Amino acid sequence: MTTIRPLTGTVATLFEATRSVVGPDDMFSRLFYADLSSRLGWAVSRRWYDLRVSWHAWDKEPWVFALVLGLIATSFVFGLRAAYEHQDHRRSLVCLARNVYFEARGEPVAGQYAVAEVTMNRKASGRYSDTVCGVVYQKNWDPLRKRYVGAFSWTEFDSLPAPTGEDWLRAWEVAEAVYYEREAPVLEGAMFYHATYIKPDWARSKRPLARIGGHVFYK
Repeated sequence: MTTIRPLTGTVATLFEATRSVVGPDDMFSRLFYADLSSRLGWAVSRRWYDLRVSWHAWDKEPWVFALVLGLIATSFVFGLRAAYEHQDHRRSLVCLARNVYFEARGEPVAGQYAVAEVTMNRKASGRYSDTVCGVVYQKNWDPLRKRYVGAFSWTEFDSLPAPTGEDWLRAWEVAEAVYYEREAPVLEGAMFYHATYIKPDWARSKRPLARIGGHVFYK
């Protein structure tokens, strides 16, 4: 017959110490975190499986059609915007080149650059039109002559010959260089100019910058 004796001594002490260190809550936490990764992996795989099943069950044609339609619409909008910007730049360059051609085609190249710079400086100043063509074709009321006068004299003519030849090619090159800021300014801040053979009243209140060819430029 086997006799069961109570734990005594060292073994009993060790058991009691273990019970005091590892309680029921600690055991539950260890079991919970030990199984956490496997349970999360199962949940993710289950969710992925459900999504795949739902995807195969859906009618995808409307979604594909909507996606394709959206891509086409987006491409059309960007293409239209790019085309409009290209036309706007082209129109501005034509106006600027015509101004250089009719105002200074017989002038030194530096004088042609200065005329183009005056045009662009006026556009950027905020005191004139915010477009190149608006600056070139601007007209102001002259109380002495009692009529509208063009800011650039050539714009007052009803008809002019079409620009051609090397002078037009040079004027276009100058216009592009100034419009796209490819060259350093010839005259920093120039806003006005007039021919050397006249002395307009407005020139008295302006600061002269330089004389280039047949024009005097002011700030």
